[in-house]
Amino acid sequence: MTVTEPTGRMVSDFSEPGSPGVAWTEVERVLRESEMFWLSTVRRDGRPHVAPLPAMWLDGRLHFCTGAQEQKARNIEADPRCVLTTGSNTYRSGLDVVVEGAAVPITDEAVLTRLAGMWLDKLDWRFEVVDGQFSDSTAGDHRAVVFAVTPVKVLAFAKAPYSQTRFTWPATRP
Repeated sequence: MTVTEPTGRMVSDFSEPGSPGVAWTEVERVLRESEMFWLSTVRRDGRPHVAPLPAMWLDGRLHFCTGAQEQKARNIEADPRCVLTTGSNTYRSGLDVVVEGAAVPITDEAVLTRLAGMWLDKLDWRFEVVDGQFSDSTAGDHRAVVFAVTPVKVLAFAKAPYSQTRFTWPATRP
């Protein structure tokens, strides 16, 4: 898969004078290394829904899994637009990252196999790929749908010095 790099622009209105913008390589490092993210979706009645979950950065997309009957999966079925956030819970250090996009199910077995390897390496979660989903045979063949979010916009919030960098992609990309 061809991955297109985004265009970054520091948002001076929300940054300390003289603070540097965040490099995309630093944002990707946080996306690769973070174990937990917060997924924000919207219920059919318009109420927000937020849940913590692990996610994996692969080929320019953020991937997560959930049971098909869970609230987040039902929300995505009605409206795939979502936000994933990660970072640190400290005020004076770290980098917080917000990824906006739409979640789409992934059923390609080669991609799912790569992702299952990432879940095992990073979190020691063992998934098998069965019928285009993850299966956890230790939990009685619990199935999970895997979703990918291709970022439309990413915000990176650096702390001390404080800055906000906005990353966007061309409207058409592979």
